[in-house]
Amino acid sequence: MREDAEMPTRVTSFARHFVGLARGATPMRWSPPVTSAARWSRDEAKAWHDDVGWLVGCNFAPSTAGNQLEMWQAETFDPATCDRELGWAASLGMNCVRVFLHDLVWEADGQRFLDRVETFLGIADTHGITVMPVLFDGVWNPNPRLGPQPEPRPGVHNSIWVQGPGAAVLSEPSRWPPLRDYVEAVVTRFAHDRRVRCWDLFNEPDQANAISYPREDIAHKSRLADQLLGQIFDWAEAVDPDQPLTAGVFVGVSGATERVSRINRTMLSRSDVISFHSYSSAKRLESAIAHLSAYDRPLLCTEWLARSAGSTVDLLEVFQRHRVGAFNWGLVDGRTQTKFPWTSWLRPVKSDEVWFHELFHPDGRPYSETEAETFRRLTDDAGS
Repeated sequence: MREDAEMPTRVTSFARHFVGLARGATPMRWSPPVTSAARWSRDEAKAWHDDVGWLVGCNFAPSTAGNQLEMWQAETFDPATCDRELGWAASLGMNCVRVFLHDLVWEADGQRFLDRVETFLGIADTHGITVMPVLFDGVWNPNPRLGPQPEPRPGVHNSIWVQGPGAAVLSEPSRWPPLRDYVEAVVTRFAHDRRVRCWDLFNEPDQANAISYPREDIAHKSRLADQLLGQIFDWAEAVDPDQPLTAGVFVGVSGATERVSRINRTMLSRSDVISFHSYSSAKRLESAIAHLSAYDRPLLCTEWLARSAGSTVDLLEVFQRHRVGAFNWGLVDGRTQTKFPWTSWLRPVKSDEVWFHELFHPDGRPYSETEAETFRRLTDDAGS
């Protein structure tokens, strides 16, 4: 079959994405919660929430890593930078970070990869920070490769970030058994580790990547990703870790979330704690929290902060008021280049544009002292 018959075009990728948005958007605000099939009961989830308190943190990669492979491969693993930059996170009152792992590094290095994760957990612990590992990711480059990574494209948001599993594996269910080995190895190693706060199983599994890789991502991605996600939940549940499992909804979160897709229903029915992404302003964030609260489980917003889109640091007050965990995207400006907006894939960025994500310059200066003070004030209030 010709490549253009298998791969979606940019137009069809955009169309699929916006159909999903429309199905989940207002005014069709309400749809009944799907029936829970979570490993934990609501009471167990609430007890966990009472124990851990209000989680505040970021999606963390050291500024020297442009993707998950650079973060974890032996040649570029950088404990010194992790230590320094997690210290800056702690200075804001952060107590947890969301960190992306990758199946290819496990495949190549096995226990040595897990030893690096162990090292990272130890560094974070010295700063009073726990970790939410992310096992898989459906966003950006669908063709990950081990070894030296390319240099970031100047001025382009997350220009070398990679998916895991890659498209070649996701498209062939016969290639999924080694992924089970990876899940079982990672979760088993840290299943009873107090430094691991929660397991995020798959980030945006059916992301269309419409602005970045529309011709390289696979056809029928949503169906295959949902099928794989169900198996990942099965594999992780069988290990029975002390920590809750989750996978976060990201399309239609402030509307009729359950109507958007089968994968949303899988996430909402099987997660021990409900997680979601919101890069919108206060009104839509409040709507998402109100809607997802019907599940009567702890809520974690595992991605937020997009200044030019209306998701600004003052929204931390909304998260604190509702006791919703808050993990903004990014910490230090570096090789991910996520201070630039998503639209940098389509247009040049102006030199004076407001930063999209990130909180610190590479030398440790806050991007905004006012924002830094907001973090310190609200996290201090929550701990008092």
